[in-house]
Amino acid sequence: MKQKAFSCFCTDEKLELSRENAKKNKQPYRYDGGCYALSDADVIDNETPFTVRIQAPQENIQFTDLIKGDFDYKPYDVDSFIILRKDKMPTYNFACAIDDMLYDISTVIRGEDQLPNTPKQIHIRQSLGYKKQINYIHLPLILNSQTGKKMSKRDDSSSIAWLISEGFLPIAIANYLVLLGNNTPTEIFTLEEAVEWFDVKKLSKSQAKFDLDKLKFINREHMKLLDNMRFSKLLGYADEDFGILAKIYIEETDSIQEIKQRIDAILAPKETPKEFEKEYLKIKQCMQNAPFIHDFTQLKKYIADQTGLEEKSLLKPLRYILTGEFNGPNLSDVYPLIRNYLGEIIK
Repeated sequence: MKQKAFSCFCTDEKLELSRENAKKNKQPYRYDGGCYALSDADVIDNETPFTVRIQAPQENIQFTDLIKGDFDYKPYDVDSFIILRKDKMPTYNFACAIDDMLYDISTVIRGEDQLPNTPKQIHIRQSLGYKKQINYIHLPLILNSQTGKKMSKRDDSSSIAWLISEGFLPIAIANYLVLLGNNTPTEIFTLEEAVEWFDVKKLSKSQAKFDLDKLKFINREHMKLLDNMRFSKLLGYADEDFGILAKIYIEETDSIQEIKQRIDAILAPKETPKEFEKEYLKIKQCMQNAPFIHDFTQLKKYIADQTGLEEKSLLKPLRYILTGEFNGPNLSDVYPLIRNYLGEIIK
């Protein structure tokens, strides 16, 4: 029976020396096969810690990537690589190959940086007599638009969990990721729409750059499409008016989190601003004693009549009382949506 794997007793020091020699000679490191010819007796009687290596293939490993085309790896490229470490834990390639076999995987989709691992995993499956062909799709890497380097776990914006915690809608994130490397019929779309025209074989072969500003734009567009009540609930409320109010803030914000901060500020307790303390207290007291007023123009006139304040002295403190901010959307647009909460706003 042909030996397909063997015990390797080479020390870390010996292997490192081989790597250094290969580096000095400007050659890729390859295992020298020193332990392949050990007899059964040499292996059984040896108490030295060992790894398990798979024997290098005898023939070329060939496969077709559905994006990148045909690949042909020589036995020298694949080498006799380790499949079990000294602690007998499987290596990445061995674990992946076995996992794909056990779960009857038909297609593997992953980054192009994993391309060199594909012939190794095919070799493992072939060595075990597994006949099913698995399709491979190696996607171009996404680069950081600022550094031009591959996105990594250290890039906050490469984490889906981080993006969601920052208030980016899952549909907006999906929209942006599908948009990368695709010639899409439209820039803004739902997943249901994308399913109708998406073809993985038409993906770009070039690397894409992750542009957070572009994602922010897409997120704003998807927020505009939200049902008003659902928008309100995403902000932690249950009032359709707050969903409408949120859409007023979209042009000044990029995410659900930023809009929530703006709306929470409306209902939050407010400190008396020193720059217009007198006017602020006058207006606040006036509003606390005022009847319910439906229209903002009427409210403004009522406060002016009751306090004697002119419009230029009235608007800035009034905006702060109503929104918790000194700048923002037109109060005439905001007021109709928050008037039912005045008791909480001016407490």
